[in-house]
Amino acid sequence: MARCRSYLRGLDICVTVLLLVSGAVMIGVGFSTIDSSVPVAQLFEQLASGGGLLVLQVFGPLTVVLSVLGICAASWDHKPSLLVFSGLIFVEFVALMVVASPLVQVQAQMDSAVDEVFLNVTPLHRTELYIQQELNKLQTSNSCCGLRSFDDWDNHLPDSCFCTPPTPSASTATQQQGSQAGNSSSECVLTPQVTNKVWVHSKPCGPILKSHLSFPIKLRIGIISAFATIAMTAIVLSLLLGLEEYWKKPPVETTVDDFNRVKYEPKPSMT
Repeated sequence: MARCRSYLRGLDICVTVLLLVSGAVMIGVGFSTIDSSVPVAQLFEQLASGGGLLVLQVFGPLTVVLSVLGICAASWDHKPSLLVFSGLIFVEFVALMVVASPLVQVQAQMDSAVDEVFLNVTPLHRTELYIQQELNKLQTSNSCCGLRSFDDWDNHLPDSCFCTPPTPSASTATQQQGSQAGNSSSECVLTPQVTNKVWVHSKPCGPILKSHLSFPIKLRIGIISAFATIAMTAIVLSLLLGLEEYWKKPPVETTVDDFNRVKYEPKPSMT
Protein backbone atom coordinates (compact mmCIF):
# COMPACT_ATOMS: atom_id res chain seq x y z
CA MET A 1 0.00 0.00 0.00
CA ALA A 2 2.85 2.34 0.83
CA ARG A 3 4.41 1.67 -2.55
CA CYS A 4 1.11 2.48 -4.31
CA ARG A 5 0.84 5.71 -2.35
CA SER A 6 4.40 6.71 -3.26
CA TYR A 7 3.59 6.01 -6.89
CA LEU A 8 0.50 8.24 -6.69
CA ARG A 9 2.55 11.04 -5.11
CA GLY A 10 5.20 10.84 -7.80
CA LEU A 11 2.57 10.74 -10.54
CA ASP A 12 0.77 13.70 -9.00
CA ILE A 13 3.99 15.72 -8.89
CA CYS A 14 4.77 14.87 -12.53
CA VAL A 15 1.29 15.85 -13.71
CA THR A 16 1.41 19.09 -11.74
CA VAL A 17 4.78 19.89 -13.32
CA LEU A 18 3.14 19.36 -16.72
CA LEU A 19 0.41 21.75 -15.60
CA LEU A 20 3.12 24.27 -14.72
CA VAL A 21 4.63 23.85 -18.18
CA SER A 22 1.23 24.36 -19.82
CA GLY A 23 0.82 27.57 -17.83
CA ALA A 24 4.21 28.79 -19.04
CA VAL A 25 3.23 27.96 -22.62
CA MET A 26 -0.02 29.88 -22.16
CA ILE A 27 1.96 32.90 -20.99
CA GLY A 28 4.37 32.68 -23.91
CA VAL A 29 1.65 32.35 -26.53
CA GLY A 30 -0.64 34.85 -24.79
CA PHE A 31 1.92 37.64 -24.87
CA SER A 32 3.10 36.90 -28.39
CA THR A 33 1.83 38.90 -31.33
CA ILE A 34 0.48 37.85 -34.68
CA ASP A 35 3.11 37.63 -37.37
CA SER A 36 3.13 40.98 -39.17
CA SER A 37 4.72 39.40 -42.23
CA VAL A 38 1.50 37.60 -43.06
CA PRO A 39 -0.21 39.58 -45.83
CA VAL A 40 -3.12 41.79 -44.72
CA ALA A 41 -2.77 40.34 -41.21
CA GLN A 42 -3.74 43.69 -39.73
CA LEU A 43 -7.23 43.23 -41.11
CA PHE A 44 -7.72 40.07 -39.07
CA GLU A 45 -5.72 40.81 -35.93
CA GLN A 46 -8.75 41.59 -33.76
CA LEU A 47 -10.75 38.64 -35.08
CA ALA A 48 -7.98 36.09 -34.91
CA SER A 49 -6.19 36.94 -31.69
CA GLY A 50 -7.97 39.39 -29.41
CA GLY A 51 -10.11 37.11 -27.23
CA GLY A 52 -7.74 34.16 -27.24
CA LEU A 53 -4.75 36.28 -26.22
CA LEU A 54 -6.64 37.80 -23.28
CA VAL A 55 -7.69 34.35 -22.06
CA LEU A 56 -4.13 33.04 -22.12
CA GLN A 57 -2.69 36.21 -20.57
CA VAL A 58 -5.03 35.91 -17.57
CA PHE A 59 -5.12 32.16 -17.00
CA GLY A 60 -1.46 31.50 -17.81
CA PRO A 61 0.02 33.21 -14.72
CA LEU A 62 -2.82 31.85 -12.58
CA THR A 63 -2.01 28.31 -13.72
CA VAL A 64 1.68 28.78 -12.88
CA VAL A 65 0.90 30.02 -9.36
CA LEU A 66 -1.55 27.21 -8.63
CA SER A 67 0.85 24.63 -10.07
CA VAL A 68 3.58 25.74 -7.67
CA LEU A 69 1.08 25.33 -4.83
CA GLY A 70 0.20 21.85 -6.05
CA ILE A 71 3.83 20.75 -6.38
CA CYS A 72 4.63 21.96 -2.85
CA ALA A 73 1.51 20.29 -1.41
CA ALA A 74 2.31 16.95 -3.09
CA SER A 75 5.99 17.11 -2.12
CA TRP A 76 5.21 17.87 1.53
CA ASP A 77 2.22 15.48 1.51
CA HIS A 78 0.05 18.18 3.11
CA LYS A 79 -3.51 16.94 2.67
CA PRO A 80 -5.39 20.24 3.30
CA SER A 81 -3.20 21.98 0.73
CA LEU A 82 -3.87 19.19 -1.78
CA LEU A 83 -7.62 19.65 -1.32
CA VAL A 84 -7.32 23.44 -1.65
CA PHE A 85 -5.24 22.98 -4.82
CA SER A 86 -7.83 20.60 -6.29
CA GLY A 87 -10.65 23.04 -5.59
CA LEU A 88 -8.83 26.04 -7.06
CA ILE A 89 -7.79 24.16 -10.20
CA PHE A 90 -11.36 22.97 -10.69
CA VAL A 91 -12.66 26.54 -10.39
CA GLU A 92 -10.04 27.70 -12.90
CA PHE A 93 -10.94 24.84 -15.23
CA VAL A 94 -14.64 25.76 -15.23
CA ALA A 95 -13.90 29.47 -15.66
CA LEU A 96 -11.52 28.81 -18.55
CA MET A 97 -14.03 26.59 -20.35
CA VAL A 98 -16.70 29.30 -20.04
CA VAL A 99 -14.45 32.16 -21.12
CA ALA A 100 -12.70 30.28 -23.94
CA SER A 101 -15.87 28.81 -25.49
CA PRO A 102 -16.23 31.78 -27.93
CA LEU A 103 -12.93 30.74 -29.52
CA VAL A 104 -14.64 27.72 -31.05
CA GLN A 105 -17.31 29.98 -32.52
CA VAL A 106 -14.64 32.32 -33.89
CA GLN A 107 -12.93 29.37 -35.53
CA ALA A 108 -16.22 28.35 -37.16
CA GLN A 109 -16.87 31.90 -38.37
CA MET A 110 -13.32 32.51 -39.58
CA ASP A 111 -13.78 31.28 -43.15
CA SER A 112 -16.91 33.34 -43.80
CA ALA A 113 -15.34 36.45 -42.26
CA VAL A 114 -12.19 36.05 -44.34
CA ASP A 115 -14.23 35.53 -47.52
CA GLU A 116 -16.11 38.74 -46.81
CA VAL A 117 -12.86 40.66 -46.37
CA PHE A 118 -11.52 39.14 -49.59
CA LEU A 119 -14.60 40.43 -51.37
CA ASN A 120 -14.18 43.92 -49.91
CA VAL A 121 -10.55 44.30 -50.97
CA THR A 122 -11.07 43.29 -54.60
CA PRO A 123 -10.16 44.36 -57.21
CA LEU A 124 -6.70 44.09 -55.74
CA HIS A 125 -5.05 46.75 -57.90
CA ARG A 126 -7.18 49.38 -56.12
CA THR A 127 -6.28 48.34 -52.59
CA GLU A 128 -3.70 50.03 -50.42
CA LEU A 129 -0.13 49.78 -51.58
CA TYR A 130 1.16 47.84 -48.55
CA ILE A 131 -1.49 45.15 -49.11
CA GLN A 132 -0.43 44.81 -52.73
CA GLN A 133 3.21 44.54 -51.67
CA GLU A 134 2.49 41.81 -49.13
CA LEU A 135 0.35 39.90 -51.60
CA ASN A 136 3.13 40.07 -54.15
CA LYS A 137 5.46 38.49 -51.60
CA LEU A 138 2.94 35.74 -50.91
CA GLN A 139 2.37 35.12 -54.61
CA THR A 140 6.09 34.92 -55.31
CA SER A 141 6.85 32.54 -52.46
CA ASN A 142 3.85 30.23 -52.95
CA SER A 143 3.34 30.36 -56.74
CA CYS A 144 -0.24 31.58 -56.47
CA CYS A 145 -2.20 34.50 -57.86
CA GLY A 146 -5.04 36.52 -56.39
CA LEU A 147 -7.13 35.72 -53.34
CA ARG A 148 -9.85 33.67 -55.00
CA SER A 149 -8.42 33.61 -58.53
CA PHE A 150 -6.23 35.71 -60.80
CA ASP A 151 -9.39 37.63 -61.79
CA ASP A 152 -9.09 39.52 -58.49
CA TRP A 153 -6.43 41.66 -60.20
CA ASP A 154 -8.68 42.42 -63.18
CA ASN A 155 -6.37 43.23 -66.11
CA HIS A 156 -3.60 44.59 -63.85
CA LEU A 157 -1.74 41.39 -63.14
CA PRO A 158 1.55 41.92 -61.27
CA ASP A 159 4.75 40.16 -62.27
CA SER A 160 4.42 37.81 -59.27
CA CYS A 161 1.41 36.18 -60.95
CA PHE A 162 3.28 35.25 -64.13
CA CYS A 163 4.69 31.78 -64.55
CA THR A 164 6.64 29.91 -67.18
CA PRO A 165 4.27 28.16 -69.60
CA PRO A 166 4.66 24.39 -69.87
CA THR A 167 6.28 23.02 -73.00
CA PRO A 168 4.11 20.83 -75.26
CA SER A 169 6.19 17.77 -74.47
CA ALA A 170 5.96 18.37 -70.74
CA SER A 171 2.25 19.25 -70.64
CA THR A 172 1.16 15.61 -70.99
CA ALA A 173 3.55 14.51 -68.25
CA THR A 174 2.35 17.36 -66.05
CA GLN A 175 -1.26 16.30 -66.49
CA GLN A 176 -0.41 12.70 -65.60
CA GLN A 177 1.44 13.83 -62.48
CA GLY A 178 -1.42 16.10 -61.58
CA SER A 179 -3.92 13.24 -61.78
CA GLN A 180 -1.77 11.23 -59.39
CA ALA A 181 -0.56 13.90 -56.96
CA GLY A 182 -3.22 16.59 -57.27
CA ASN A 183 -2.76 20.09 -58.59
CA SER A 184 0.84 21.23 -58.74
CA SER A 185 1.79 24.42 -56.94
CA SER A 186 3.40 25.69 -60.15
CA GLU A 187 0.49 24.85 -62.49
CA CYS A 188 -0.07 27.61 -65.04
CA VAL A 189 -3.14 28.66 -67.02
CA LEU A 190 -3.61 31.01 -69.90
CA THR A 191 -5.61 34.14 -69.17
CA PRO A 192 -8.84 34.40 -71.18
CA GLN A 193 -8.17 37.93 -72.45
CA VAL A 194 -8.39 38.23 -76.23
CA THR A 195 -5.25 40.35 -76.35
CA ASN A 196 -2.07 40.15 -74.30
CA LYS A 197 -2.68 36.59 -73.16
CA VAL A 198 -0.23 35.56 -70.47
CA TRP A 199 0.45 32.48 -68.39
CA VAL A 200 -0.38 32.92 -64.71
CA HIS A 201 -0.49 30.73 -61.62
CA SER A 202 -3.85 29.00 -61.39
CA LYS A 203 -3.70 28.39 -57.64
CA PRO A 204 -5.35 31.15 -55.54
CA CYS A 205 -3.61 32.55 -52.48
CA GLY A 206 -6.80 32.72 -50.39
CA PRO A 207 -6.59 29.20 -48.88
CA ILE A 208 -2.93 29.76 -47.98
CA LEU A 209 -3.78 33.05 -46.31
CA LYS A 210 -6.69 31.46 -44.43
CA SER A 211 -4.36 28.78 -43.11
CA HIS A 212 -1.94 31.44 -41.83
CA LEU A 213 -4.70 33.43 -40.19
CA SER A 214 -6.53 30.51 -38.58
CA PHE A 215 -3.36 28.99 -37.10
CA PRO A 216 -3.26 31.29 -34.01
CA ILE A 217 -6.83 30.33 -33.08
CA LYS A 218 -6.16 26.61 -33.63
CA LEU A 219 -3.01 26.88 -31.55
CA ARG A 220 -4.84 28.49 -28.62
CA ILE A 221 -7.66 25.98 -28.77
CA GLY A 222 -5.08 23.18 -28.71
CA ILE A 223 -3.29 24.70 -25.70
CA ILE A 224 -6.55 25.09 -23.79
CA SER A 225 -7.55 21.50 -24.61
CA ALA A 226 -4.20 20.22 -23.35
CA PHE A 227 -4.58 22.27 -20.17
CA ALA A 228 -8.06 20.83 -19.59
CA THR A 229 -6.79 17.26 -19.87
CA ILE A 230 -3.82 17.83 -17.56
CA ALA A 231 -5.91 19.80 -15.06
CA MET A 232 -8.53 17.07 -14.71
CA THR A 233 -5.80 14.47 -14.16
CA ALA A 234 -4.13 16.65 -11.51
CA ILE A 235 -7.47 17.18 -9.75
CA VAL A 236 -8.17 13.45 -9.54
CA LEU A 237 -4.68 12.57 -8.26
CA SER A 238 -4.65 15.38 -5.68
CA LEU A 239 -8.08 14.34 -4.42
CA LEU A 240 -6.92 10.75 -4.05
CA LEU A 241 -3.97 11.88 -1.94
CA GLY A 242 -5.92 14.50 0.00
CA LEU A 243 -8.76 12.11 0.87
CA GLU A 244 -6.49 9.18 1.60
CA GLU A 245 -7.91 8.59 5.05
CA TYR A 246 -11.33 7.93 3.55
CA TRP A 247 -10.28 5.32 1.00
CA LYS A 248 -7.24 3.74 2.64
CA LYS A 249 -8.03 0.83 4.96
CA PRO A 250 -5.93 0.97 8.12
CA PRO A 251 -3.84 -2.15 8.78
CA VAL A 252 -5.26 -4.40 11.49
CA GLU A 253 -3.99 -7.28 13.57
CA THR A 254 -6.02 -10.11 15.01
CA THR A 255 -5.75 -11.56 18.51
CA VAL A 256 -7.54 -14.47 20.20
CA ASP A 257 -8.49 -14.18 23.86
CA ASP A 258 -8.93 -16.97 26.41
CA PHE A 259 -12.49 -17.59 25.21
CA ASN A 260 -11.39 -18.12 21.58
CA ARG A 261 -12.86 -14.80 20.53
CA VAL A 262 -11.13 -13.05 17.65
CA LYS A 263 -10.40 -9.39 18.19
CA TYR A 264 -9.40 -6.96 15.39
CA GLU A 265 -7.29 -3.99 16.45
CA PRO A 266 -5.45 -1.38 14.35
CA LYS A 267 -1.74 -1.90 14.20
CA PRO A 268 0.30 0.78 15.96
CA SER A 269 1.53 3.44 13.58
CA MET A 270 5.20 3.31 12.68
CA THR A 271 5.31 7.10 12.82
